[in-house]
Amino acid sequence: MFDTLRDAGFDIMVSNHAEAILSVDFPEQARELTSALLDFSLPVTELIGSGGGEAPSTQRLRRDLTGQGWGKHNFRMETVIDGRLSQAQSHEIDHVRRTEHGVLAMEIEWNNKDPFFDRDLETFQRLHAQSVISLGIILTRGASLQAAMFDLVAEFIRQEDIKDEASLIPLGMKERTTRQRAAVERAVASGTPFAEAFARPFVADKYGQATTHWAKLTDRVKRGVGNPCPLLLIGIPARAVTGVMLPQSASMF
Repeated sequence: MFDTLRDAGFDIMVSNHAEAILSVDFPEQARELTSALLDFSLPVTELIGSGGGEAPSTQRLRRDLTGQGWGKHNFRMETVIDGRLSQAQSHEIDHVRRTEHGVLAMEIEWNNKDPFFDRDLETFQRLHAQSVISLGIILTRGASLQAAMFDLVAEFIRQEDIKDEASLIPLGMKERTTRQRAAVERAVASGTPFAEAFARPFVADKYGQATTHWAKLTDRVKRGVGNPCPLLLIGIPARAVTGVMLPQSASMF
């Protein structure tokens, strides 16, 4: 039922009969999610800007989903023994969609440290074990987007003929450290064009392998993290990025 998203380049992975559950009990909610994702676009400037938080486009996606009933919710689970509260836990979920057939829970991990995936999957597991949710959904950077990050940033800098970091500040770039600036300066001094000298350490620091992206998520699910909760995993593709045209030698898919 997610062929439209697959055709648009999104990575899709399901486990524990998640697709069957969605198709029977939540078809309208699956269409809501699909529609919001197909409308999603990520200006390349937001890859460089957005400081240490989410890109404005991700915030817009959140507002779109919230407007369709996928609101934030804090689940509180309590253990009471002989009338006394023994244990209490709270689990705040980014987006929760309730219907007469059950509850969908969704987390968006655009650019956190990858252990956040463990937190999300273990939370889904606990909530599902108590019949609180029917299914868990995680949205993150897809494999093609993660692979294209360097090319996207470097090509944007080349196309805009940007020659120094000061010209990137108006995009909302987070303040760079002395170490980061010095590394770029050394590379430029040794003959590396500014686009490559800046993009390589910038992408490694901001979107490195230890952050939340498709491979880190699917590796955990394949190991059984989150089982037996039904899961839908979605990866945002490189083709969602707008405002830059990659050369033919660079693949966005």
